[in-house]
Amino acid sequence: MSILVTGATGTIGSLIIERLATAGAEVKALVRQAGKGAFPAGVTEVVADLTDVPSMRAALSSVRTLFLLNAVTPDEVTQALITLNLAREAGIERVVYLSVIHADKYTNVPHFTGKHTVERMIDSLDIPATILRPAYFMQNEHSVQQVIQDYGVYPMPIGFAGVSMIDTRDIADIAVVELLRRDKAPGALEPVTLDLVGPDVLTGASAAQIWSSALDREVAYGGDDVAAFEAQMASFSPSWMAYDMRLMMADIQKHGMQAAEGAVERLQAILGRPLRSYEAFVREATGSA
Repeated sequence: MSILVTGATGTIGSLIIERLATAGAEVKALVRQAGKGAFPAGVTEVVADLTDVPSMRAALSSVRTLFLLNAVTPDEVTQALITLNLAREAGIERVVYLSVIHADKYTNVPHFTGKHTVERMIDSLDIPATILRPAYFMQNEHSVQQVIQDYGVYPMPIGFAGVSMIDTRDIADIAVVELLRRDKAPGALEPVTLDLVGPDVLTGASAAQIWSSALDREVAYGGDDVAAFEAQMASFSPSWMAYDMRLMMADIQKHGMQAAEGAVERLQAILGRPLRSYEAFVREATGSA
């Protein structure tokens, strides 16, 4: 029996596969096209699509543990619900699901409410699962790094309520701990929900200051204009996604994106080390570490 990883070629999925393989786990990587990813030795590639029931039945037939990650797509909820129903049908009692922090609070943001719907299914059907709820990914900043360096402006409109960004490598490490814990257990374990956050609470201004320090020149916060953010995103992304992200940014400005007290200490205990800081991420990204 093995661990099936969906989203296998993405940022987080590929990190999880690498770490599981290093740990000696039997890993299957779900891909939609054969040969799409380069995986470590010993990892089995499984070709299937989350909305294609026969292929998913086959993919799940010899699996003990499932890591479920759904990309932000218009049919994200359908993908997740079909996969979880098929997992139950296959008798899988070990699941780790990647949701999002404040999924129950950002109710007007499509991909947040979609993930909350999946969380509710997991709860209502008593699926033995760990639900991981990450905050904003530090690695999202790679998409605007050139703008920051060329124009001296930090353009993400995250506002001033406070965002505890997390490094995707920490997300992957925590996911692997939970996958192995569940996979090695003699039976189903109790449900767990973890808010995944970094150690720093950032604002638009404080993020800009960290970039200023790393680049050794002034970087200003670009402000809270979510309409301009949507327009920029729509120049290279589908309009539905640009609008979804605009709604998310508006809620980040309103509610912030921070975990409850004690979350950082709990995560560091799971990892057995400190969480990666935003400053360390920026210095690594800019080569100033």
